[in-house]
Amino acid sequence: MAIKEILKMGHPLLQQVAKPVTEFNTPALDALILDMFETMAAFDGAGLAAPQIGESLRIVIFSVEANPRYPDVESIPRTILINPQITILDESREEGWEGCLSIPGLRGLVPRYQNIRYQGVDQTGEIIEREASGFHARVVQHEVDHLEGILYPQRIQDLRNFGFESALFPENKE
Repeated sequence: MAIKEILKMGHPLLQQVAKPVTEFNTPALDALILDMFETMAAFDGAGLAAPQIGESLRIVIFSVEANPRYPDVESIPRTILINPQITILDESREEGWEGCLSIPGLRGLVPRYQNIRYQGVDQTGEIIEREASGFHARVVQHEVDHLEGILYPQRIQDLRNFGFESALFPENKE
């Protein structure tokens, strides 16, 4: 499989609503998902949506386990989520810093719902349904936004809380 180029903010595909997946358990779908995981790992991502690598399909993946970009967050199980739907469990929201592989070097303070339920299927068509909170819920909402053509800067409420990581967090410079 292969590490794919990640499309950057401004690319028209990142502004489109992705198409539903209709065929499961195919070699093409399996290959795409492997490419997504390899690409996400190569860039230390917490998640990746198919549109970010040029495929307008409703597929997201996510996983966090000892990630240097997110050293202080809880683990998130390796998940393939196709044709996802999110249900908000309560109206509580929390602001948190987000980055994106399609917007390298920048971070923004984004409000997200704290408690959600997400459902969809995996690549074999098996149903996935989970409840998530905290960072896990944030990652799912961020990735599903990609499928709607939304990037996190569109969710920032105060653009003073958007900038380059090196300026926002100078203590983290190497």
